[in-house]
Amino acid sequence: MNTIRTATTITTLGLVVVMMAGCASAAGSTPAAAEVEELRLGYFANVTHAPALVGLEEGLFEDALGGVDITTSVFNAGPAAIEALTAGAIDATYIGPNPSINTFIQSGGASARIIAGAATGGAALVVADGIDSPDDLAGTTLASPQLGNTQDVALRVWLDEQGYATDTSGGGDVSITPTENAQTLTLFQQGEVDGAWLPEPWVSRLVLDEGAHVLQDEAELWPDGEFPTTVLLVRAEFLDEHPDVVEQLLEGHIAAVQWIADNPADAPGVINAAIEEETGKPLADAVIERALEHVTFSVDPHADTFETLVANGLQAGTQKEGSIEGLFDLRALNGLLEASGDEPVSAAGLGEDSP
Repeated sequence: MNTIRTATTITTLGLVVVMMAGCASAAGSTPAAAEVEELRLGYFANVTHAPALVGLEEGLFEDALGGVDITTSVFNAGPAAIEALTAGAIDATYIGPNPSINTFIQSGGASARIIAGAATGGAALVVADGIDSPDDLAGTTLASPQLGNTQDVALRVWLDEQGYATDTSGGGDVSITPTENAQTLTLFQQGEVDGAWLPEPWVSRLVLDEGAHVLQDEAELWPDGEFPTTVLLVRAEFLDEHPDVVEQLLEGHIAAVQWIADNPADAPGVINAAIEEETGKPLADAVIERALEHVTFSVDPHADTFETLVANGLQAGTQKEGSIEGLFDLRALNGLLEASGDEPVSAAGLGEDSP
């Protein structure tokens, strides 16, 4: 199989897998996997998307998909990936929970399904010297990756709880400027922004490379420090038509999560090599090591947190009201987990989870 890798960044738009021939698919009878020539996968060149990076770098998706080619698109933040998914330009994407919620609500539940978790943790508000408490933020300018993405929502909600008014056009007591992560680094260097709520490795880059410090680690805001940063989202139509291919994608995903757990010494180098391939520059060893200390990789999407995430999106003013019942389809994932003797994960009443 030839795996086609695309390095274009798009800004506008304990588990061992055992494949069992008799494993139930996520839906009823469907075309055979051989009828699908290509699976188009989106992801970000972030540490929080390490299962995607490892799965591609180590050939784990290639092994799982067999005769189905995988092509990739690299995004900066979730809303752009959702545009591509909605337009049918990609079939699945690694993405944050809030854009997943948004597309599900806006489509009336017709657009996409979360089929697995990928990462928890690894996001924080980092700020410049002289900002030592929330009281010092009045009149500052802060960045987030994109309006309505998971970190953008977290920042707006946190500022609201500190007593600051913000709006989606950059006004208010604290100005929020949605900016690509790489550009945020440049603007911070130039003193154009005072801080940012970012995912890893950008938190560690600002801390270690630019002398920023963490004002608020998002893990401190969640019970046991567990909050979903990245999930695996599939276009609903693709899932309905090709559940066998989705199951194979999940095999590669589970294998990637397990590879990271089994290879702690090698994982930083493999992840960094993938980041270099997409961005043209590797991270410093200290940056990748610090970033990985703050992220946990798991196939559990932590569905029990999603009602809180919905409330956060409404509070931030970046999301419409609506139901997320049916957002999760974990049947194929749990079928694979049970086949390998591992515990299933829960959809928390927000979808299907029995294989």
